[in-house]
Amino acid sequence: MPAARGRRRECCLNYRHAFHAGNFADVLKHAVLVRILLYLHGKDTALRVIDTHAGAGRYDLTSAPAIKTGEWREGIGRLLGAPPGGEAGELLAPYLSLVHSENPGREIATYPGSPAIALGLARPQDRLIFCERHPEERSALTAAVGRDRRAKVIEIDGWTALKAYVPPPERRGLVLIDPPFEEEDEFRRIERGLAEVHTRWANGTVLVWYPVKDPRETDAFARRVARLRIPKILRVELAVRPPQTGETRLHACGLLVINPPWVLARELAQLMPALAHILGGASAGRHRVDWIAA
Repeated sequence: MPAARGRRRECCLNYRHAFHAGNFADVLKHAVLVRILLYLHGKDTALRVIDTHAGAGRYDLTSAPAIKTGEWREGIGRLLGAPPGGEAGELLAPYLSLVHSENPGREIATYPGSPAIALGLARPQDRLIFCERHPEERSALTAAVGRDRRAKVIEIDGWTALKAYVPPPERRGLVLIDPPFEEEDEFRRIERGLAEVHTRWANGTVLVWYPVKDPRETDAFARRVARLRIPKILRVELAVRPPQTGETRLHACGLLVINPPWVLARELAQLMPALAHILGGASAGRHRVDWIAA
């Protein structure tokens, strides 16, 4: 996604995902995304997946942006090099299998974005909408997933898409909201979007990703979301190192899950300590799993 112009507050990111694909934030987001989709697949009825800010679909880890930051090496590279055992390993196995399927050789060179992951798990009866308004990203997205008859790549603003495609014809499904956080009011947009989705599709599951630059700001955001009177909201946060003054790299991120699968909190209780340890180290990795509305 192209870099935004002008002054930024601390919460905002200058974010082109090609520089960050496969980093710790992607690992968290996609590990949880896979767990949610696998649960939803437990019933034979069709699902609708709506990705409001879909991006390019797949990312080349040998490209100049990925090489410049090397963030994937501390994310998916570290996890593939030392996957956990036990129940955490079992919970991560479907996600890691999808990553391996993109890389038939011994070296990892491609990282699947959310569209490729969702499509990789989709069944014949499922339908997926991937929204992307930026021309270069949309062209790459179409090349990555747009030829599959189950998927539609649509040129539309992600926030507009919530009004256009929610509720879907299917009764069950997932909305993924993963904005680039290039604008100062992105948290407020999320709040309005969540209220919109819940009003239109009260039983739909929604997964929201957000950066943690200032914990006070993200905690205030969570409190405002809790006041939307949505019955079930699970919060998940992961920090891989302590914040440092003047740091530009992301050190922590979080997810909100509206209407999460009933097993998800228990699964995350097993999964998150392992991710924090592997991605952040025994002393630096931190995580949080709690209900802000239940």
